[in-house]
Amino acid sequence: MTKQQYQSTTGIFSTQLALFSFTIGTILFLLYHFLHHENLIFIGLFYILIAFIVNSIILIWLLYLFITQVNHREYFAIKILILLANIPIAFLYSYLIINSNSLF
Repeated sequence: MTKQQYQSTTGIFSTQLALFSFTIGTILFLLYHFLHHENLIFIGLFYILIAFIVNSIILIWLLYLFITQVNHREYFAIKILILLANIPIAFLYSYLIINSNSLF
């Protein structure tokens, strides 16, 4: 496979998934910040669970490609880092929601 084929099959999807996960998480965080509805916490927790499962599956696939495709390791390493960038953001949002009474 060429690098072009890898980009069309794994790289583009994993980047889009990371951006989609970030966008939905940010929207839920902002909605909770402005509306303070308790239901949004449960929706957010459900979203975190679903996002964790889907992102983990893609992460495992990218790790497999990173190990097996020696010529494209740098490319897959970057895609893995992009996917993992949502973890500290999710922790930050969770921390801010848990401590929202004292911050907002």
